[in-house]
Amino acid sequence: MLRCLAVMLFFAFFFLTGSSLGAQEGQGERILFHAKVFTGDAQNPYAEAVAIRGDKIVAVGSFAEVEKSVSAKAERLDLEGRSLFPGFIDSHSHSIDGGLSLISADASEKVETLDQLAPFVDSAKKTGKGMRGDVLEILGLPLEFWSHPDVLNAEFSTGAYEKQSVLLRGMDGHTAWANRALLQRAGITADFLKKLSAGERSYYGLNQDAQPNGFLVDAGVEKIEPLLPAPSADELLAAGRAAVQYNYSLGITAWLDPLASDSVLRAYKMLADRGELTSEVVAFPQVFAKDPAAELAGVQKTREAYKDVPHLHVSGIKMFADGVAEYPSQTAHLSKPYKNSGRYGDLLFDPKKFAELCVAADKQGLIIHVHAIGDGAVKEALDGIAAARKANGNSGLPHTLTHEQFVRPEDFPRFRELGVVSALQLFWAEASPDTIEILKPYLDPEIYRWQYPARSILDSGGIISGASDWPVSTANVFRAIYQAETRKGSEGVLDASQDMPREAMFYAYTRNSARAMNMDSIGSIAPGKRADLVLLDRDVLTVSPEEMRDTKVVWTMVAGKTVYRAK
Repeated sequence: MLRCLAVMLFFAFFFLTGSSLGAQEGQGERILFHAKVFTGDAQNPYAEAVAIRGDKIVAVGSFAEVEKSVSAKAERLDLEGRSLFPGFIDSHSHSIDGGLSLISADASEKVETLDQLAPFVDSAKKTGKGMRGDVLEILGLPLEFWSHPDVLNAEFSTGAYEKQSVLLRGMDGHTAWANRALLQRAGITADFLKKLSAGERSYYGLNQDAQPNGFLVDAGVEKIEPLLPAPSADELLAAGRAAVQYNYSLGITAWLDPLASDSVLRAYKMLADRGELTSEVVAFPQVFAKDPAAELAGVQKTREAYKDVPHLHVSGIKMFADGVAEYPSQTAHLSKPYKNSGRYGDLLFDPKKFAELCVAADKQGLIIHVHAIGDGAVKEALDGIAAARKANGNSGLPHTLTHEQFVRPEDFPRFRELGVVSALQLFWAEASPDTIEILKPYLDPEIYRWQYPARSILDSGGIISGASDWPVSTANVFRAIYQAETRKGSEGVLDASQDMPREAMFYAYTRNSARAMNMDSIGSIAPGKRADLVLLDRDVLTVSPEEMRDTKVVWTMVAGKTVYRAK
């Protein structure tokens, strides 16, 4: 509680002082000039000056052109040749969960090898940062760890951890490992597993004696969740504040939160009630396509409950078509079976029910946002959206597939034909153990060949939006663009034919992500648009990929107010 109070006091101070500064800057007129401006507007992509009046952009172009749009008293700010961009937009960010990870024991980028794990866990226990109730919880671990359950059990099911419940969560948000103490509390025993069907049992790891080895995926993780206390209101508010400031530090000024639980929505409302939510946030509750009419009625009820919350828009739904592909999870739905199991992975909806859901949601004005990783899941998700387009005509809603780790070539043009946005996490498109050792041996070569096929979707006319899946991976836009452009990793290059042009990625994180959110007031620097801007410390259009990857944000502006400034 003291830790949460300290975080809250820090962010309260920031917003009080930052809001005062922003209020002064937001008055009157300003010209931002001597800049390399990327507008995000394909009709007028580059400029050298921008004029702002209050919270709106009034002119873009040369200094002489822009100067005519404001009074002689307008403040003039020399940007010294640096890059000015529209505020970046993340079209798939679990920002409240990300905020919780910032105030919890998150091992992302801190623990990369098994020998680094024990010291991190020991510290998280000692400081209390990893304690969630009486469970020691560690977030953001590499998926390769799950191939070593014997090592994990030897370290965390004996000695000091014999009676201490321990939960290690994977960086993918789908997988975890629980020690014997926690498995026992959750009722995950050999007797429990024997009573499950083969399909149900596939969500749990087993050793040679049919005993649970601690590995869990999707439904297996859900079996543990009731043992963990929900975040308190104070923790949610602290997480929201941490998330907002973290996004601003990366130049992210708007985002789509694709798994908006009651607690997530409450966190955003608490921020808004205190005047601390000025970014546009689109939030999608999860549905399951079991009873489409009832589920959509529930979403509309939620939409009504939050309709008056400033800057928060409950305007769509989130569906899971499948799970994840890496060994030992293998829950992503493929068109050909995994070589080691003969299973196709799990399609998490009945196609007829899903089509019914899509038709009804589209008719009700709700955006459909589908997690689809396997090529079979991608096809089925596109089929459902095709049913909506056929039944209702083109509603213009930016229905979206996200992740698409594997896509069949015949489905590339369907993104354009159906007007489906592809929200890709291209930070993951690297040659590494996660994309090679724990995938390639288990997949049909024709499926594996088309991994993160961003360029093929782009060249087929599809819209690519920028997405992080934070906290599953970093929200840093430039690190993601570096991976999209180079596809480099520790083991070489992951199919160079799928590399993305840098400029296409800049559009992905601006105009195209605004499209995914169905918001035309943001996403580009153009007259009438909201003054969401980010100033960068280098010319990101011309430097090498490695230099571009290390880009720093100088300041971030939301609605004409400076909300972040580098120290």
